[in-house]
Amino acid sequence: MEKRQLGRSGLRISRMALGTMTWGGDTDPDEAASQLVAFVDAGGTLVDTADLYAGGEAERMLGELLSDLVPREDIVLATKTVARRTDGPFGGGASRGALLSALEGSLQRLRTDHIDLWQLHAWDSGVPIEETLSALDYAVSSGKVRYVGVSNYAGWQLATAASLATVPIVSGQFEYSLLERGIEREVVPAAAHHGIGVLPWAPLGRGVLTGKYRTGTPADSRGASAEYAGYVEHHRTERAARIVQAVTTAAEGLGTSPLAVALAWVRDRPGVAAPVVGARDTGQLTGSLAAEDLTLPPAIRSALDDVSGIDFGYPERGTR
Repeated sequence: MEKRQLGRSGLRISRMALGTMTWGGDTDPDEAASQLVAFVDAGGTLVDTADLYAGGEAERMLGELLSDLVPREDIVLATKTVARRTDGPFGGGASRGALLSALEGSLQRLRTDHIDLWQLHAWDSGVPIEETLSALDYAVSSGKVRYVGVSNYAGWQLATAASLATVPIVSGQFEYSLLERGIEREVVPAAAHHGIGVLPWAPLGRGVLTGKYRTGTPADSRGASAEYAGYVEHHRTERAARIVQAVTTAAEGLGTSPLAVALAWVRDRPGVAAPVVGARDTGQLTGSLAAEDLTLPPAIRSALDDVSGIDFGYPERGTR
């Protein structure tokens, strides 16, 4: 698998990341082990998790696998800390105390002495950004973290954090796909200006871009589950249907899958370092890994750009 620099940092990662949101829930330990081996065997290096996933179980499962199955040094280990509000003495959220306490918990669950990429899961308006950033500075200076990133920040939040941080912010995770291009208005330009690599989550439009929902809701899909039905339904619109049809037509012409077309499109967008791809099982992951061999022809890329285009208003488009 091709490797890319993460932003303007010295960190090199695979241009596809393995996401673990389903681990500890839909994905059991044996299936997680199979996914990790398949990903590493394909040349993948960046594995992304979070303390939120399955109440910490995803981190625990990954830590066990890194101890027993895959050498720790072969993996770029990334995790996220969610900014939950609590009634505790440190206030929860993105306060210095809460973040550093959460970091210790992640290190224990992951069975490691350092995290390669530690990411803040969300902006916390209840804590001064300077305090939040001081936790990142300490985490790096202490050796417990190598690089830092953020997730789900708005454009102004990303630019503010990047401008004030004493330790460079090298990555940002945002929802980005043919169905969700909103970050192109302000987040992508801010990331480019500050040398921050974009790590798209839900690059397959929450599964809708695979085409599985074109004629209904498969019984074994997320769209059929009580927990994820609303998550998927968000992208089941008339606009999405037009885009899925265009992706399907492109896939038929190229002799590949809609999944591969959608993933190749977002992977090669300006500023993108690596889409984060999750899968319930190894079969789904194998389909995503197949996109590594696909580069979209300019004419197809242009057609997909057109059918999924979003409006740019003032001031993003400038004055006229």
